Amino acid sequence: MCCATTLLLLTKVCAGTSVAAHDCTTPQQMTRFKVTLPNTARAIRSGKPLVIVAIGSSSTEGIGASDPAHTYPAVLADELHRSWPQVTLTVFNKGVGGQIASEMLARFERDVLVYHPQLVIWQTGSNHTLRIDSIEGYADTIRQGISRLKAASADVVLMDPQFAPRILARPMHVMVVDSISSVGSDMKVAVFRRFAVMQHWVSNGQYKSEDIISSDGLHMNDVSYSCIARLLAGSVVAATEPGTERLRPHQAAKNTSR
Repeated sequence: MCCATTLLLLTKVCAGTSVAAHDCTTPQQMTRFKVTLPNTARAIRSGKPLVIVAIGSSSTEGIGASDPAHTYPAVLADELHRSWPQVTLTVFNKGVGGQIASEMLARFERDVLVYHPQLVIWQTGSNHTLRIDSIEGYADTIRQGISRLKAASADVVLMDPQFAPRILARPMHVMVVDSISSVGSDMKVAVFRRFAVMQHWVSNGQYKSEDIISSDGLHMNDVSYSCIARLLAGSVVAATEPGTERLRPHQAAKNTSR
C-alpha cells in the first residue's frame, strides 16, 4: 500500500492513491475561505516540507469510516498531493473521539506544536453541542487556541460541526456554529463551513441524510468524509495561490473552480 498510516495518527502522502468519486457539488461561497494561508503558501513556494496537523474529535479520528485510508485527513492528504505533487507533504491525524475544545487545547503542546506545522485544521463544536448546555466560555477557548497557533506561525482553519440528526436535535448547535463563524471572522482565520455544506447536500436532494451519516445518526461515513476532504483541499489550494491575497473575500469566493 502506497500510503502509511499508524494508529490513525499519521498519514504520509505518496502518489498513486485513488479517491472514490462522489457528487460533492457545493457553491464556492460555502467553501472558499475569506482569508489566505500565508505560512502554507510560503512553505510551498520555498520547497520546504509541508506539515499539516488535523486536530479534533471523532470526525477527525475517523469514526464511521471503513478504514484509516477513508478518514478525512487521509483523503485530504491524497487530494493535496494531487495539487502539489512536488511538495513533501505530511498530514498528522490527531483526532480523539468525544473531546470538547478545552480538552483539545490541553493537548496542543504534545499533539500539535511539537510538529511545527504550517497549517492546523481544528475541527470543533460537535461534542460541545452534544455534551454542554451553555455556550459560555466556548468562544474564549477557541480564541486562546488560535492565539497559540498563530504565535507558532501556523495558519488556522476552523471546521464546524457536521449536519447530522443528533446535532440538529440539540438547539445548542446554532450557537456553536455561529460562535465558530464569529471567532473566525474576528481573528481573521479560515472557517470551513462543514455544517452549511452538508445541509446544502441534503436540502438540494443531492444526498439523503442516511447517505452521508452513519446509522448512529452522528458520525460521517466514507462518502461524506471523502467529499468534505476534497472540498477542503480545494479551499486550501485556492487560499495559497498567487494573487489570492489581492482579492477581497467576496471576489475570491466567486472565482471559478480549476
